[in-house]
Order: sequence, then C-alpha cells, then structure tokens
Amino acid sequence: MSTEIFGVKIEKNPPPSKLAHLGVTSWPKWGCPPSKFPWTFKATETMYLVEGKVKVNVDGFEGSFEIKAGDLVVFPKGMKITWDVIEAVNKHYSLENK
Repeated sequence: MSTEIFGVKIEKNPPPSKLAHLGVTSWPKWGCPPSKFPWTFKATETMYLVEGKVKVNVDGFEGSFEIKAGDLVVFPKGMKITWDVIEAVNKHYSLENK
C-alpha cells in the first residue's frame, strides 16, 4: 500500500520482489543514533529503512508523519525537512538528480 504525505511517497512493507527489482541491498547504507537535525534533499532520494523510526516535519506543512523499519520512502529533490530520529536508523538509499 502506497500513500503520499506532504509530497513524500511512502510504501509500507513492499514485497521482497519489488525490493529485489530495485536492487535495494546493493544501495549504499547510512545510519544514525537518536537525534534531531534539519536536512535538505539535494537529489530525489529513495530509501528503505531496515531499522529504526523517524518523525519527519516538512518545511511549510503543519504536523508530521513517521516512517519506520520496512518502509520504502521517496523524498523529492529540494524538499526541506527536520529529521527526528526516535529509534536508531539503518537504511539503504539511492539518489537521483531528477
């Protein structure tokens, strides 16, 4: 099931076949402990959270949403957010300059 919140596409628990087709396990990895910091996406970023939970606040929008382990998420190029890591994150990511 795929949803869109504030322009961010989120697919919860995509099937293993989709992850294999995208080549997720070959993407670079990134992780961080619980923390809070601003971030601007310099490219369209697709990420797959292996572990963790993050509360995301998007500049210009009221409220926030959470992403967590098992989510496949696409943030558009140029989006400014505040990344509030609730549980330590381990993710695979892919960047595109669309």
